[in-house]
Amino acid sequence: MTDRALSVVRAGALTSVQDEGRHGHAHLGVPRSGALDLAASRLANRLVGNAPGAAVLETTLNGCAVRPRCAVTVAVTGAPCPVTVAGRPAAWGAPVRVPSGAVVEVGAATRGVRSYLAFAGGIAVEPVLGSRSTDLLSGLGPAPLRDAEVLPLGRPEGGHPYVDWAPAPGVPDQLVLRVRPGPRVDWFTPDAPGVLAAGHYRVSSASNRIGLRTEGPALRRASRRELPSEGMVLGAVQVPPDGRPVVFLADHPTTGGYPVIGVVPEPDLAAAAQAAPGTPLRFALAHWS
Repeated sequence: MTDRALSVVRAGALTSVQDEGRHGHAHLGVPRSGALDLAASRLANRLVGNAPGAAVLETTLNGCAVRPRCAVTVAVTGAPCPVTVAGRPAAWGAPVRVPSGAVVEVGAATRGVRSYLAFAGGIAVEPVLGSRSTDLLSGLGPAPLRDAEVLPLGRPEGGHPYVDWAPAPGVPDQLVLRVRPGPRVDWFTPDAPGVLAAGHYRVSSASNRIGLRTEGPALRRASRRELPSEGMVLGAVQVPPDGRPVVFLADHPTTGGYPVIGVVPEPDLAAAAQAAPGTPLRFALAHWS
């Protein structure tokens, strides 16, 4: 007997359910969360005929393996990786029909960090505050995947996928993030923007869904006062006491007490989601006087 669900065969390093996130709850201390590479998540959904906001699986570095209990169309996007169905090679970046009981294996990323596995009908876990996303900071939504777990699948909307193949941007060798001036530029020494722009930074292995941490030149503070906690936005470049910038990603805290020197525009953050530890990073200052 089949049902609309899947069993987790191999959960992977960090695989979570993600959609487009919880909008409008920052005043309650709830971050948006959602897929870090939103463009890749939307493309995966498009390839299987879902609406853009359907819930998908977001893998981290070493992929995952699942066994659908029903025949279903799947697609894998984001970080390029090998894909197999029942042990046989399958297409990446294209819809693939999977028989009931066949194991879908998303392998280790060959470039980048996060791959997205979409199923026709979407992952149908119970929404929390209007989203099915796993939020690592607040603990809202389903926990990261565990071996032998069973997840429900929704019903396909009907018809065929919108596309049978679509181009996707590659993972760059260097991450370039535009930065607009933040609200606390005056808390840093006058040379800090120049240090930020000229600094040879790299992505730190301590990065996660909360923030992209950096290794490189420290930014010096002009003020040693304590900053009262204030609201934090997606893409905020916060500078902790060690002086190394942190770029806030989807699971970021909604308030913080360290000064924000700048803000990275949201369209640039998809590339940040795919930047592996050690990736060279350059900040490009925009609209600074």
